Amino acid sequence: MFTGIIEEIGEIAAIKRGAKSCELHIKGNVIFSDLKIGDSVAVNGVCLTATSINGSSFTADVMAETMRRSSLGTLQKGSKVNLERAMAANGRFGGHIVSGHIDGIGFVQSLAREDNAVWVTITADENIMRYIVEKGSIAIDGISLTVAKVSGDAFSVSIIPHTGAETTLLSRKPSDRVNLECDIIGKYVEKLVGKSSTITEDFLKKYDF
Repeated sequence: MFTGIIEEIGEIAAIKRGAKSCELHIKGNVIFSDLKIGDSVAVNGVCLTATSINGSSFTADVMAETMRRSSLGTLQKGSKVNLERAMAANGRFGGHIVSGHIDGIGFVQSLAREDNAVWVTITADENIMRYIVEKGSIAIDGISLTVAKVSGDAFSVSIIPHTGAETTLLSRKPSDRVNLECDIIGKYVEKLVGKSSTITEDFLKKYDF
């Protein structure tokens, strides 16, 4: 489990590609203070397992399903990536519940500066947009962010200077792919409500939901 608070920007040191999978070699600094083989690390929001550690780099296997669901297949040697270790039980919960299980990809539509912030607008398919609500939470490349606007097949977030400096998001360009993970609570609520015979749209309206 992760919080979406990025610990550092790492770099892809090497990629060993298979037919539909790959092995990533990732360099970093901060996360190696206590990283162990078998630990989970979110790489651009994708939960991966450290299979070996060598100084300030670790390797992780990426299976075919993860390649299909995420943007990890577009990484190249030298690509910058957001890194976060799994949340410690005694840590502060600064972001929101992030599982590291990507729902799909979105595409950067635009970046626009407004005073000290930058608006980033992302387009996504309907199966992802259905879970995105204004003022709700979204993880973009593993970054916990608040949805500021929703319109049709796109949503926007506003990036403060600190987030821009500590993550890779503002280095993205229009048409770039980003990993999206929707708020897990919304997905559970949808499934539970769908199975219930008593909670209906009329029921919710009756009690002002």
